[in-house]
Amino acid sequence: MTTSPARRFMLAALLSVAAIFTGVPGHADTYPSRQITVIIPFAAGSASDVVSRIMFNKMSQNMGQPIVVDNRPGAGGNIGTALGAKAAPDGYTWIASGSGPIAANKTLYRDLGYDPEKDFEAVSPFAFFTIVVVASNKLPVKSLSDLIAYAKQHPGELNYGSVGIGSSQHLAGAYFEQLTGTKLTHVPYKNIGQYAPDMMAGTVPLGFQWLPNVMAPLNSNAAHALAVAGTTRLPALPNTPTTIEAGLPEYQASGWFALQVPHGTPKEIVARINHEMAVAIQDPAVRQRFEQQGAVPKVIPPEEASKFVSDEIVKWRDIITKAHIPQID
Repeated sequence: MTTSPARRFMLAALLSVAAIFTGVPGHADTYPSRQITVIIPFAAGSASDVVSRIMFNKMSQNMGQPIVVDNRPGAGGNIGTALGAKAAPDGYTWIASGSGPIAANKTLYRDLGYDPEKDFEAVSPFAFFTIVVVASNKLPVKSLSDLIAYAKQHPGELNYGSVGIGSSQHLAGAYFEQLTGTKLTHVPYKNIGQYAPDMMAGTVPLGFQWLPNVMAPLNSNAAHALAVAGTTRLPALPNTPTTIEAGLPEYQASGWFALQVPHGTPKEIVARINHEMAVAIQDPAVRQRFEQQGAVPKVIPPEEASKFVSDEIVKWRDIITKAHIPQID
């Protein structure tokens, strides 16, 4: 049967409209067709940077395209995250940000330069860093209960370090104060590499830290882990009790790292990235290397990831408000 010119025109128009709504740059079935850049808003060599590269290396192998990391630290992760919000929504720029820039900073900063919920499509969290309570051997405490008693006897005298104001380590310390009725002094570091020597020396003897940040003091026997603020022990610290075992069960705290893409990135591409993340972290070698860093690997569907971000914003807002942490201009 011969198709009339008018009918051919209508078919072509319908196909064009379908392409607009279902097609993506480069087409989802051929994505990715070139290099992908990932903005990490923290310094190279940081805990978040290390675990991200472990996963991205595996994803690059599986996807057949290079994944290049662009570290853009500054302002608690806000600078790099804001840069990512302005990128083209074509699937070739990812933002591997964390619980600070994506959740806590919405309350901490007067103006982020971006909206964590509106300017990104949440792909999924992928690394959860359970907080480890660590004390220098210069500090006369051997257990979590010892620490609480000592802190109550010396209000304001105990210093604890973090990667900066509003970081998960800072807020974990504030949350600890709220639960135990203690008063500690927060010492933020621009470069977390400076913290380990201070802990060893005893000048900043306490930490509510991600494991990689305190591995040097622990491995040199200059400090010891008192408890892990999670429901299960960390494989890298099998002899360290959880806070449940240590007598403070309500103290559960962790930082997390998540993958975002600019708002407007096609859902097909978001789903593809999410799938590749899930495949990568199921690799035994990847999981083992995550665990060595004190990170728990986990990927959830994109629709759950959006709710996760919103819930985390509310949770950290409540902790920040109770701690009376002033907003940053």
